[in-house]
Amino acid sequence: MTALLADIPLEPAGVPRGRAMVERAQWASLAFATYDIETVRRIAQAAAEAGERVAAELGIAAVEETGFGVAEHKKLKNVACSVGIWNTYRDHDYVSPVLHPDRGIVEVPRPAGVVIALTPSTNPVATVFFKIMLALLTRNAIIICPHPFAKRVCTEAAHAMAEAAVAAGAPDGCIQVVEEPSIPLVNALMTDARVDVIVATGGTAMVRAAYRSGNPAIGVGPGNVPVMVDATADIAAAAHRIVASKAFDNSILCTNESVLIVEEKAAAGLEAALRREGAYVLAGEEIDAVKGVMFDGTSFDTAWVGKSAKQIAEAAGIKVPANTRILVAPFPLVVPEEMLAHEKLCPVLGMVVVPSAARGIDAARAVLRISGAGHSAAIHSEDAVTIMAFASAVPVLRVAVNVGNSLGSAGIETHLAPTMTIGTGFFGRSSVGENLEPKHLINMTRIAYPSHGSSAMPDFSALQPWHEPAGAVPPYPIASNMEGAPSLVRADDPQDELRDEIRRMVVEELREILRG
Repeated sequence: MTALLADIPLEPAGVPRGRAMVERAQWASLAFATYDIETVRRIAQAAAEAGERVAAELGIAAVEETGFGVAEHKKLKNVACSVGIWNTYRDHDYVSPVLHPDRGIVEVPRPAGVVIALTPSTNPVATVFFKIMLALLTRNAIIICPHPFAKRVCTEAAHAMAEAAVAAGAPDGCIQVVEEPSIPLVNALMTDARVDVIVATGGTAMVRAAYRSGNPAIGVGPGNVPVMVDATADIAAAAHRIVASKAFDNSILCTNESVLIVEEKAAAGLEAALRREGAYVLAGEEIDAVKGVMFDGTSFDTAWVGKSAKQIAEAAGIKVPANTRILVAPFPLVVPEEMLAHEKLCPVLGMVVVPSAARGIDAARAVLRISGAGHSAAIHSEDAVTIMAFASAVPVLRVAVNVGNSLGSAGIETHLAPTMTIGTGFFGRSSVGENLEPKHLINMTRIAYPSHGSSAMPDFSALQPWHEPAGAVPPYPIASNMEGAPSLVRADDPQDELRDEIRRMVVEELREILRG
């Protein structure tokens, strides 16, 4: 008997859409993987310049959509993650073969293929720009999965770069964005066997989901940055850097300082210097009032993410000077029960005074036992012995010295790789321990000759396996963003099987054309 329509199993809404996006991305990645270095550079530069053109307006749009941060600061990050990334890597080559004749080895760069990029609401546009730029520089196709709180601005950001890249010669479909995120759709994308790598930037749950997907994943853990100021530090300079860093974009970056650890000899001078820079140091009942506003039971209330110091103070019933940029909240001991020792994505800085630099290192380790292992730490000191002891004892993989950590560990104000994705390594249960950069989205095929010299390596210098496209890449037969693309499909509909078979035949035929 023919089953009733209601009895026919339906796939969750968005799943067919996700599959279509991956198929289109795979098609684009096969074409993109054949491009030569000059074509790749032309495409990446065009996308970067497009990002710079909309950096300011998307900074404003991000604040309007999410309610997080400062538009002018977001513009700076958007520029840094578009033309800034291009300027950093414009002379790097992730495409051409690398010859090592003395070792008898030729390295041939191979792109990952299809990249799924999970992006946060805290740094939406900058992270979208950053991951697209890395994908373009390495000839990967990328599908952006934005946080639902920032879906509109992320969609605009991805479209701006995609249009410029395609106009410069990139295959259509190498940059796609999920315009209406849903759990079934994102899950379908992450678990699709045709996905080559997932790059997850966001909360712990998102990162763990990426690692459980069954596909290779690069994920990062949360921050909770300790910053130590010892007795040898330039106190005025340290105060200026810390306040500027903690106030930057209302402390929305995961690299922002979370707990200030100050050596007792420097405490009074640093506190006075912090006030001069626009910090308001809480006292007595003010501390409890701010904690009561910021923390919901045993966790940080995300309603205060990216809000200003004055907004938080007002909600706590505290009058602060008009020039207040951050709130400093002293507390006695770094213990898990002390909520001020936890990560705070807002301009409230916990502060603890310690009798010596050695005890300060112990306090920093205690902060990172609560959360943030592998992420980053900062120190303001002129003593190389203390700096080395701090860096070798604290379980992080980047230590910023005498610079604000928000932009220091992010590589914008240091010579670390500029990034919106901080690898936390083994300490933080991550597969990457560096700031994410283009090299993490390629593998090398290595041609290896005998080490004993019985077969000499010929001259490969004139050989180039990649080429400038001879003409337009054949269009993908069914683009996932075409009007009328299916959003809900019956799992056992025989017509769907026929359509899939026809599409596979067309795609295979076009692949043969492309290879030829």
